[in-house]
Amino acid sequence: MIFADTIILSDLHLGSEVSRAKPALRLLKSASFNRLILLGDIFSDLNFRRLKKEHWQFLGYIRKLSNPKREVEVVWVEGNHDHGLSQVMSHLVGIRVYQEYAWEFAGVRHLAIHGHQFDQFVSGNRLVSGFLSALHLAMQKMSFGKKRLTGFIERFDTVWLRLSAKVAGGGVFCGHTHEALSLKRDGVEYYNSGSWTQDSATYIAVDPSGVRVWEYRDPTDQSLEHEVKQDLELDFEDLLAD
Repeated sequence: MIFADTIILSDLHLGSEVSRAKPALRLLKSASFNRLILLGDIFSDLNFRRLKKEHWQFLGYIRKLSNPKREVEVVWVEGNHDHGLSQVMSHLVGIRVYQEYAWEFAGVRHLAIHGHQFDQFVSGNRLVSGFLSALHLAMQKMSFGKKRLTGFIERFDTVWLRLSAKVAGGGVFCGHTHEALSLKRDGVEYYNSGSWTQDSATYIAVDPSGVRVWEYRDPTDQSLEHEVKQDLELDFEDLLAD
């Protein structure tokens, strides 16, 4: 069981063939937390017809978490693939979408921003970057778990480190690169939550002991896995009926 104040995950790319929505849902159902930050690129594109059953199940559980009775704060930070989905997501899963999100925990200020804003190529060439993003996901599908080729594209946006001025002494959390990262520079800690499109799926947990980047591993206990699967049978069609 995972216990944390905040769980952060990004780059799930629902609608793509390489999205690992089932493990992401298992993670959320096996964790106890006060805040969930979906740090951008939760969708691959705006074509909802590409969403599979497990993708709708993930969205259904996000909607459940956003119920005030759960007392869990659910935050969606917009990524470049989520662009234009703010109103749709507010209606679909009942949560607000931010461009960037700041919060405090244990007296420390943190900032979450997807990171594409600091990738000048992506920001200035939306149509071309969309093509490269599709190519990127196709490359991951062909060489699942092999990062040498895709890692070259994923390192475009290292300029997101400029965010230090906004959270002096705190932490900056980004996604976008699909490569998990933890480093400290000039008194500011930087984290990248990685992605859920490769066989090494990663997330961030913030708790009283600090900030840690974790790699998710599927349950080894078959009975537990069966129990989780049974619980995941959500009526996702109700989402579209609202």
